[in-house]
Amino acid sequence: MKKTPNRRRTPLFEVRHSPIHGYGVFAARRIRKGTMVIEYLGDRVSHAQADARYEDKDPNDNHTFLFTVDSKTVIDAGINGNEARYINHGCDPNCESTAVNKRIFIAAIRTIQPGEELSYDYQIQRDSDDAPNVEEIYACRCGAKNCRGSMLETAKKPRKPARRAPGRVAGNKGAARKRAARRVGLAERSQRRGR
Repeated sequence: MKKTPNRRRTPLFEVRHSPIHGYGVFAARRIRKGTMVIEYLGDRVSHAQADARYEDKDPNDNHTFLFTVDSKTVIDAGINGNEARYINHGCDPNCESTAVNKRIFIAAIRTIQPGEELSYDYQIQRDSDDAPNVEEIYACRCGAKNCRGSMLETAKKPRKPARRAPGRVAGNKGAARKRAARRVGLAERSQRRGR
Protein backbone atom coordinates (compact mmCIF):
# COMPACT_ATOMS: atom_id res chain seq x y z
CA MET A 1 0.00 0.00 0.00
CA LYS A 2 1.39 3.34 -1.10
CA LYS A 3 1.32 6.11 1.48
CA THR A 4 0.32 9.58 0.25
CA PRO A 5 2.69 12.30 1.45
CA ASN A 6 1.16 14.70 3.96
CA ARG A 7 1.03 17.97 2.00
CA ARG A 8 0.03 21.10 3.78
CA ARG A 9 -1.92 23.66 1.86
CA THR A 10 -0.40 27.13 1.70
CA PRO A 11 -2.27 29.50 4.04
CA LEU A 12 -4.51 32.12 2.40
CA PHE A 13 -2.57 35.09 3.75
CA GLU A 14 0.35 36.32 5.81
CA VAL A 15 0.92 39.38 7.98
CA ARG A 16 3.94 41.57 7.22
CA HIS A 17 4.99 45.22 7.03
CA SER A 18 2.80 47.27 4.71
CA PRO A 19 3.58 50.27 2.50
CA ILE A 20 0.13 51.63 3.45
CA HIS A 21 0.49 51.62 7.24
CA GLY A 22 2.24 49.48 9.88
CA TYR A 23 1.42 45.84 9.31
CA GLY A 24 -0.81 44.56 6.55
CA VAL A 25 -2.32 41.28 5.39
CA PHE A 26 -1.09 39.88 2.06
CA ALA A 27 -2.43 37.03 -0.05
CA ALA A 28 -0.10 34.01 0.16
CA ARG A 29 -1.97 32.34 -2.69
CA ARG A 30 -4.80 33.24 -5.03
CA ILE A 31 -8.02 34.07 -3.20
CA ARG A 32 -11.13 33.74 -5.31
CA LYS A 33 -13.94 36.30 -5.38
CA GLY A 34 -16.55 35.47 -2.73
CA THR A 35 -14.14 33.71 -0.37
CA MET A 36 -14.69 34.42 3.31
CA VAL A 37 -11.07 35.23 4.13
CA ILE A 38 -11.24 35.64 7.90
CA GLU A 39 -13.56 36.45 10.78
CA TYR A 40 -12.84 39.69 12.67
CA LEU A 41 -12.30 38.48 16.24
CA GLY A 42 -11.73 40.21 19.55
CA ASP A 43 -13.35 41.07 22.83
CA ARG A 44 -17.06 41.85 22.32
CA VAL A 45 -18.03 44.87 24.41
CA SER A 46 -20.64 47.62 24.58
CA HIS A 47 -19.98 51.03 23.05
CA ALA A 48 -19.70 52.49 26.57
CA GLN A 49 -17.07 49.89 27.52
CA ALA A 50 -15.10 50.58 24.33
CA ASP A 51 -15.21 54.33 25.02
CA ALA A 52 -14.05 53.78 28.61
CA ARG A 53 -11.14 51.58 27.49
CA TYR A 54 -9.75 54.27 25.22
CA GLU A 55 -10.81 57.50 26.95
CA ASP A 56 -7.15 58.38 27.66
CA LYS A 57 -6.10 57.83 24.05
CA ASP A 58 -4.62 60.79 22.16
CA PRO A 59 -7.51 62.23 20.09
CA ASN A 60 -5.13 62.72 17.14
CA ASP A 61 -4.26 58.99 17.04
CA ASN A 62 -6.31 57.19 14.40
CA HIS A 63 -4.97 53.72 15.17
CA THR A 64 -7.83 51.55 16.35
CA PHE A 65 -8.86 47.91 16.36
CA LEU A 66 -12.51 48.65 17.16
CA PHE A 67 -15.19 47.35 14.79
CA THR A 68 -18.85 48.32 15.29
CA VAL A 69 -21.16 45.30 14.96
CA ASP A 70 -24.45 47.04 15.76
CA SER A 71 -25.90 49.71 18.05
CA LYS A 72 -25.03 47.63 21.12
CA THR A 73 -21.82 45.77 20.29
CA VAL A 74 -18.24 46.61 19.35
CA ILE A 75 -15.43 44.13 18.67
CA ASP A 76 -12.14 45.22 20.27
CA ALA A 77 -9.48 43.27 18.35
CA GLY A 78 -6.83 44.86 20.57
CA ILE A 79 -7.84 42.20 23.10
CA ASN A 80 -8.00 38.57 21.90
CA GLY A 81 -7.98 39.74 18.28
CA ASN A 82 -6.63 37.88 15.26
CA GLU A 83 -4.88 38.79 12.00
CA ALA A 84 -8.01 40.50 10.64
CA ARG A 85 -7.09 43.58 12.69
CA TYR A 86 -4.11 44.15 10.37
CA ILE A 87 -6.16 44.47 7.16
CA ASN A 88 -5.67 48.08 6.10
CA HIS A 89 -8.17 50.53 4.66
CA GLY A 90 -8.27 51.01 0.89
CA CYS A 91 -10.38 53.29 -1.31
CA ASP A 92 -10.21 50.71 -4.12
CA PRO A 93 -10.61 47.62 -1.91
CA ASN A 94 -10.40 43.95 -2.85
CA CYS A 95 -12.40 42.88 0.23
CA GLU A 96 -15.45 43.98 2.17
CA SER A 97 -16.71 43.44 5.68
CA THR A 98 -19.95 41.56 6.04
CA ALA A 99 -22.09 40.77 9.08
CA VAL A 100 -23.54 37.28 9.53
CA ASN A 101 -25.47 36.60 12.74
CA LYS A 102 -23.71 39.46 14.53
CA ARG A 103 -20.30 38.12 13.49
CA ILE A 104 -18.04 40.12 11.16
CA PHE A 105 -16.26 38.45 8.24
CA ILE A 106 -13.89 39.86 5.65
CA ALA A 107 -14.72 38.53 2.17
CA ALA A 108 -12.99 38.93 -1.19
CA ILE A 109 -15.01 41.04 -3.65
CA ARG A 110 -12.72 40.13 -6.53
CA THR A 111 -10.00 37.57 -7.16
CA ILE A 112 -6.84 38.53 -5.26
CA GLN A 113 -3.43 37.48 -6.58
CA PRO A 114 -0.55 36.17 -4.42
CA GLY A 115 1.45 39.03 -2.85
CA GLU A 116 -1.41 41.53 -3.16
CA GLU A 117 -2.34 43.39 0.03
CA LEU A 118 -5.88 42.83 1.31
CA SER A 119 -7.91 45.94 2.06
CA TYR A 120 -11.47 47.03 2.68
CA ASP A 121 -13.14 50.42 2.97
CA TYR A 122 -13.35 51.22 6.69
CA GLN A 123 -16.13 53.80 6.21
CA ILE A 124 -15.54 55.16 9.71
CA GLN A 125 -18.70 56.85 10.93
CA ARG A 126 -18.78 60.59 11.35
CA ASP A 127 -20.13 62.07 14.59
CA SER A 128 -21.43 65.52 15.41
CA ASP A 129 -18.72 65.87 18.08
CA ASP A 130 -15.81 65.03 15.72
CA ALA A 131 -12.69 67.16 16.10
CA PRO A 132 -12.35 69.96 13.52
CA ASN A 133 -9.30 68.13 12.08
CA VAL A 134 -11.08 64.75 11.78
CA GLU A 135 -10.26 64.55 8.04
CA GLU A 136 -6.57 65.02 8.86
CA ILE A 137 -6.68 62.43 11.67
CA TYR A 138 -8.27 59.81 9.41
CA ALA A 139 -6.34 60.67 6.25
CA CYS A 140 -5.99 57.77 3.82
CA ARG A 141 -2.61 56.52 2.63
CA CYS A 142 -3.80 53.76 0.31
CA GLY A 143 -2.34 55.33 -2.86
CA ALA A 144 -5.21 54.17 -5.11
CA LYS A 145 -5.91 56.19 -8.26
CA ASN A 146 -9.40 56.90 -6.94
CA CYS A 147 -8.29 57.57 -3.35
CA ARG A 148 -10.76 59.91 -1.66
CA GLY A 149 -8.13 60.94 0.90
CA SER A 150 -10.07 59.77 3.95
CA MET A 151 -10.95 56.57 5.83
CA LEU A 152 -14.19 58.24 6.93
CA GLU A 153 -17.52 57.42 5.36
CA THR A 154 -18.34 59.72 2.47
CA ALA A 155 -19.91 62.94 3.75
CA LYS A 156 -23.59 63.05 3.01
CA LYS A 157 -24.40 65.96 0.72
CA PRO A 158 -27.50 67.99 1.54
CA ARG A 159 -30.37 67.05 -0.73
CA LYS A 160 -31.68 69.70 -3.06
CA PRO A 161 -35.44 70.16 -3.01
CA ALA A 162 -37.15 68.51 -5.95
CA ARG A 163 -38.00 70.82 -8.83
CA ARG A 164 -41.69 71.03 -9.56
CA ALA A 165 -43.54 72.09 -12.67
CA PRO A 166 -45.01 75.63 -12.43
CA GLY A 167 -48.40 75.70 -10.77
CA ARG A 168 -48.04 72.24 -9.21
CA VAL A 169 -48.50 71.76 -5.52
CA ALA A 170 -46.45 69.22 -3.60
CA GLY A 171 -48.44 66.15 -2.62
CA ASN A 172 -48.05 62.48 -2.08
CA LYS A 173 -47.67 60.09 -4.99
CA GLY A 174 -50.84 58.19 -4.12
CA ALA A 175 -52.98 61.31 -4.50
CA ALA A 176 -51.35 62.13 -7.84
CA ARG A 177 -52.04 58.61 -9.12
CA LYS A 178 -55.67 58.82 -8.02
CA ARG A 179 -56.12 62.18 -9.82
CA ALA A 180 -54.58 60.74 -13.01
CA ALA A 181 -56.80 57.64 -12.83
CA ARG A 182 -59.86 59.86 -12.32
CA ARG A 183 -58.92 61.93 -15.43
CA VAL A 184 -58.49 58.76 -17.51
CA GLY A 185 -61.83 57.44 -16.24
CA LEU A 186 -63.60 60.71 -17.11
CA ALA A 187 -62.05 60.70 -20.59
CA GLU A 188 -63.15 57.10 -21.20
CA ARG A 189 -66.71 57.87 -20.02
CA SER A 190 -66.75 60.96 -22.30
CA GLN A 191 -65.74 58.81 -25.30
CA ARG A 192 -68.40 56.22 -24.52
CA ARG A 193 -71.06 58.93 -24.32
CA GLY A 194 -69.99 60.24 -27.70
CA ARG A 195 -68.81 63.62 -26.52
